[in-house]
Amino acid sequence: MEIGLYTFGDLPLGSRGPAASSRRLSEIIEAAKLADQAGLSVFGIGEHHRLDYAISVPVAVMGAIAAVTKNIRITTAVTILSSSDPVRIFEELATIDLLSAGRGELTVGRGAFIESFPLFGYDLSDYDALYEEKLALLLKIAASDKVTWRGRFRPALDTAEIAPRPYADRPPIWVGAGGTPESAVRAGKAGVPLNLANIGGEPARFRPFIDLYRRSFRDARHDPTGMKVGISSHLHVQKDSQNARDEFYPHYASYIGHNLPNGDNGWKVSRADYERLASPKGALFVGSPQEIVDKILYEYEMFNHDRFMAQIDIGGLPFAKVARAIELLATEVIPAVRKATNASSVISHGR
Repeated sequence: MEIGLYTFGDLPLGSRGPAASSRRLSEIIEAAKLADQAGLSVFGIGEHHRLDYAISVPVAVMGAIAAVTKNIRITTAVTILSSSDPVRIFEELATIDLLSAGRGELTVGRGAFIESFPLFGYDLSDYDALYEEKLALLLKIAASDKVTWRGRFRPALDTAEIAPRPYADRPPIWVGAGGTPESAVRAGKAGVPLNLANIGGEPARFRPFIDLYRRSFRDARHDPTGMKVGISSHLHVQKDSQNARDEFYPHYASYIGHNLPNGDNGWKVSRADYERLASPKGALFVGSPQEIVDKILYEYEMFNHDRFMAQIDIGGLPFAKVARAIELLATEVIPAVRKATNASSVISHGR
């Protein structure tokens, strides 16, 4: 199993402006360097178009990361495809892939936040149609360096040369989703990997969506090597379980309360709600290294997924704590998970 990190670059409450954004970006690049040195598999960069986030152009941050890392894969997490131009997005992917000698990836989605739609002149009534059309165009561009295209939402293409071409023949293009049947079927029919955001409730609810994705993928007769599933979750790990829970709660509650508004009062995360989410069958990964291992393997038994992505730097968590979490992931969590999942794969193959 691949294990990696992703970030949206959220700014702590009460901390905005160029200085705060510059500091946040520097910390993100340093986190990517640490993750690369520690042997993590992938680092993802999200996209928001708000003053309380430092990243609106993931590809720029990915380029900076490519320049200071050697092995870790670099992906968007996610690109808001519905309000973007697929031609430009692919050109950016190809450029990152060339700069990093084949380490570039995309994860695209419709976008859970809608600020980019009016910003770039798109009508929210076209929310689904925009995504359907743009995903189809993006995958067509990935398959050919000359493209002819007619659609509703961008000028036509007539044998257009899409350049540069990436270092790898076909860099991975994942679809990010929240767990709707339509998203699972779409990704399966398109023959692309599926990443699910597991940030609330019980993970078991994703099992039917993953089964539907795999069934749709097989029914479309795609190359089975491209059928992959990723799971993304919030995570905090420290040596002591109770310390980890106590330390992370205020940052998690602040982040969720600010980013999942509920009327005028915000979304309140009580300590009891937090503890339920952090329970062995909850969506939140918080605790000791062994507890993190156990929860990853619990989900692996359900999903048999290929990638696990953790968001560890939310709500103003001090960078020293982020760095320590990366260290513990690398030294105690990842070796145990890989040992267990590799053994499971051998047993399954033998059957």
